[in-house]
Amino acid sequence: MRHFGHLAEDVRGRLFLEQPRAFTAQSEPEVLATALGGTLYSPATRPALAADIRKQAARGVVSMVLCLEDAIADHEVGAGERNLVEQLNDLVKDFTDCAQDHPLLFIRVRAASQIPDLAVRLGPAVELLSGFVLPKFTPENGGDYLVALAAAEAATGRRLFAMPVLESPGLAHLETRREQLFGIAALLAAHRDRVLAVRLGVTDLCSAYGLRRSPDLTAYDVALVAAVIGDVVNVLGRADGTGHTVTGPVWEYFPVQERMFKPQLRRTPFAEASFAAPAGTAGASGEEVRRRIIEHDLDGLIREVELDRANGLLGKTCIHPSHVPAVHALSVVTHEEYCDARDILRQEQDGGGVLRSAYTNKMNEARPHRAWAERILLRAEVFGVAREDVSFAELLSACLCG
Repeated sequence: MRHFGHLAEDVRGRLFLEQPRAFTAQSEPEVLATALGGTLYSPATRPALAADIRKQAARGVVSMVLCLEDAIADHEVGAGERNLVEQLNDLVKDFTDCAQDHPLLFIRVRAASQIPDLAVRLGPAVELLSGFVLPKFTPENGGDYLVALAAAEAATGRRLFAMPVLESPGLAHLETRREQLFGIAALLAAHRDRVLAVRLGVTDLCSAYGLRRSPDLTAYDVALVAAVIGDVVNVLGRADGTGHTVTGPVWEYFPVQERMFKPQLRRTPFAEASFAAPAGTAGASGEEVRRRIIEHDLDGLIREVELDRANGLLGKTCIHPSHVPAVHALSVVTHEEYCDARDILRQEQDGGGVLRSAYTNKMNEARPHRAWAERILLRAEVFGVAREDVSFAELLSACLCG
């Protein structure tokens, strides 16, 4: 797999100073956690699930969650399990017979007992599976999930990762949040090798208070949610070797709706007359790209991804394919970030100190900025580094046209 691998080679050459590197499902966990990007969720009951996975892989999706939990009704669970087993067994033949890579695939279960059961029922198709998403994860039920995952690994001989979802009312409520978070931290520390990333279930957290944010607001505009995100990163996202990758919450909106407020997306980044497209396709004007973003409610998503990054989150839960290109385009390391990160690490090796950035617009202090720089270079390895004159708008335009 390779991010932006669905784009033509000449397009990638024009966009990237350093192109994204290839990775596989067997790559190091820190690489895979960074590479998740926009993780697309799909109900496990979809009749054309295998075809959907093939189509999304061809469009640049590199991680998907096949959901047996909230995305389907209670009475559909048995049918969803059967469909999942059948569809993945169809899919494994496709990826065995050709050179195409499949996305990182995870199953979101309802109960711990489903994990070893499904792993065995999948048979050869378990080779497509990278792990399980563990909903409503708490110190009370988390141990059962992780023991079940170990049993599935033992039964199949395949490395399987856990992605716990933090979304329980006990985490939302102030009086129990501290106990919940430190209990979860201790549990995940005991199973560190199996934990790929921690996911945030903001929709469920909002439901504890009867809240739902509008498409004009980000998760960080909802004070209760912002407080939980801050505390989760505080305990579970530390850069001292004890933390985990924490992914951004879902963006719920994709249809065109009447707006209460003006679009959040400034015209300036789209002021160029046009963006080049792959050979044989039509280019898009800057204003056209901006219009398409606004029509699909992506301007709010873009703003939220920026805030995710500023608050220590990486990657995002996506419920619509149109969200994935925006998440990936925003994950590309800018030329300025790349220059800063390399200079910081070089200065730190030389004994620390402070230096002016290559762009002469900020101070780079070697030791305090070292962890940031290391994360930037890991993201650069996975998502690539944009050329100096390439903007987010041009990256997104290439994805939309490609």
